[in-house]
Amino acid sequence: MPALLLGVGSTPATASPTTITVRIPADLRSIVPGVNRDNNTDGIMAQIVEGLVAYGEDGQPKPMLADKIDVSPDGRTYTFTLREGVKFHDGKSLTADDVIASWNYYVDPKHEWRCLPEMGAGGTMKVIGVEASGPSTVIFKLDQPNALFLSTMARTDCGMTGILQKDSFGASGTIERPIGTGPFKFAEWKRKEFVRLEKFSDYAVSNAPTDGLAGAKRPLVDEVKFVVVPDDATAKAALLSGDLDIIPEIANSDYNELKNDKRVSVSIAPTMGPVGLIIQTRDPLLRKVEMRQAIAAALDIPALVEAVTSGTAKPNNSIVPITSPYYGQVEQHGFVHDLDKVKSLLEKAGYNGEPVVIETNKNYQYAFDTAVIAQQMLQSAGINATIEVIEWATQFEHYSTGKYQVQVFAYSGRMDPSLSYDVMSGPKDKQPRKLWDDADVQALLAKSIAASEKSERQTIFDELHEKFIEDVPMIPLYNFTVVAASGARIEGYKASTIQLPLLWNVSIKN
Repeated sequence: MPALLLGVGSTPATASPTTITVRIPADLRSIVPGVNRDNNTDGIMAQIVEGLVAYGEDGQPKPMLADKIDVSPDGRTYTFTLREGVKFHDGKSLTADDVIASWNYYVDPKHEWRCLPEMGAGGTMKVIGVEASGPSTVIFKLDQPNALFLSTMARTDCGMTGILQKDSFGASGTIERPIGTGPFKFAEWKRKEFVRLEKFSDYAVSNAPTDGLAGAKRPLVDEVKFVVVPDDATAKAALLSGDLDIIPEIANSDYNELKNDKRVSVSIAPTMGPVGLIIQTRDPLLRKVEMRQAIAAALDIPALVEAVTSGTAKPNNSIVPITSPYYGQVEQHGFVHDLDKVKSLLEKAGYNGEPVVIETNKNYQYAFDTAVIAQQMLQSAGINATIEVIEWATQFEHYSTGKYQVQVFAYSGRMDPSLSYDVMSGPKDKQPRKLWDDADVQALLAKSIAASEKSERQTIFDELHEKFIEDVPMIPLYNFTVVAASGARIEGYKASTIQLPLLWNVSIKN
């Protein structure tokens, strides 16, 4: 058994036939849904909490804690009827009051909920009122119609707008322990080592078919233990030896090796999340558009993507994912590798060999590999690119505060192009994590949200794509492909387009 697993007090997977161990490359950031989060944290919270709606595998929001959703003719009022028989982990029944208490927590600015900028005061889909109409009915009122309301409620980076039992909140109003309705309940967190969840025996299974984060979820093991294993090689060795049961995302470089290994089962799922190089447009050097364009032109993107993903992903320079119905002919045209153009652009930018620092981490192998290959390509084109390898937590903090030049970064998948553009565009003064601060872009984005006809929205997304390629606030490389691996004793686990580990309906053979 790897010493790292012994060091965290982990027991061999065979010690408990009803415990499955899952690798996480970095520690849980917090126990609050949609606050101080990353994709790693979202994956754990998805087992614990549920929202009124949840994403299906097709990227559309489906009822989850809601049994029925009625929308008023003017599109401004959403009435949610709660499912009967749903209980929290403490045994108390789900009520409309719990929905309202959770919502009030999220929209309190001091808690810094991830989706507050979109749904709070001044947001693109401002909720102006939430009220109960009986113990099982909740009414949300918007200031104006918005076709993305349910999709935003379901967003995993927003914690699925997860509903928590009122006793989750301490005297100060902060969440002391997440008491959710999910198939597993929070049990223990030993920082930097593991997070342990227990089966929720009274979980109310939906009558709807299993569909991504929605539908029927059955907890089939007594315990799920997320073990922090930062190193990919160590994690792979633990999987092959049986000390780990599931690696939700294996390194692309390991795919060809493991796909034929009878000790494991490998599955692949395309996602809507873009991976690429994000660029700080307020940096003294990179604020020059010619400099950003030169970096893009210096990259042989098809070769880079082939090398990093072992051929499991296709290049895509658009924020609109390849699997989206809005990925059209315009979106297929992106950056062109042209070293002569690089030279001309560098001259226009007045470039004198200043360093361009690419931040990355080794918690995610694809991030490190991307940085190394990009550095080589940039240096070959005359750009003094250097790499700074830091812990993922530090890199995420730099992203959140805008304190970087270039980062290798991956976004969680957004199921609508408006949401994809929205996550990276906006005023940097108010939201430093935003990449693209352009008033015209914000106006186009608002139009895309208000538009109802697909043809009209397609025209808007085409225009946004062309502006994006010209401005280069980011160099999207490809849409993330999840390659998952599970041990021989695990049954029912597969990679998901949701880009999170779905641990319900997963069991141990025999």
